Amino acid sequence: MENAVVELKDYISTLEGEFGLIEQERKEMLQVVANFVKDSLAKDGIANLILICTHNSRRSHLSQVWTQVAAHYYGFKNVFAYSGGTEATALFPSAANALERAGLKIQKLSNEDNPVYAIKYDENQPAIIGFSKTYDHAFNPQSNFAAVMTCGHADANCPFIPGATRISLPFEDPKAFDGTSIQEEKYDERCRQIARELMYAFSLI
Repeated sequence: MENAVVELKDYISTLEGEFGLIEQERKEMLQVVANFVKDSLAKDGIANLILICTHNSRRSHLSQVWTQVAAHYYGFKNVFAYSGGTEATALFPSAANALERAGLKIQKLSNEDNPVYAIKYDENQPAIIGFSKTYDHAFNPQSNFAAVMTCGHADANCPFIPGATRISLPFEDPKAFDGTSIQEEKYDERCRQIARELMYAFSLI
């Protein structure tokens, strides 16, 4: 568990040393992500990815943020990460807390039931805008993107996404631990797994 906020650069610096923890089956999935980004950059000069889970509240937001961070870390300037769900709810506070403990700076920009957040990973880069939305929301690209399915339920309930290259990359839902004594620990654990795996994917490009 990340017990306190750390510097993002320190958090990231440890992730490359953990690539050996990633199972081969996961590495094969992550290679598909890497191939999409590489091919899109070569063909179009830009790569758009929408990270999708059912409620766009936990895994898809974590995946969006770490995709953008990994792209920046490895020097890919024209990679843009978005998130969405099969329905909209709100970014769950424990997911935002885990990102803050990993060293990201998060500012809440609104106070409605589905708040908008600015998530900063570099002082010289624009903030990631985080809020819950459906994957086909106007905020997201409508064509020439990868739909990266971060949960099995969304994968099963989105049989066709127009304009997308579909990629399966499911993560276990930390929601299972909501209301328990280890809730925040499990969100940190999932956050770190997602960070590690997406850093690995971009290291392959």
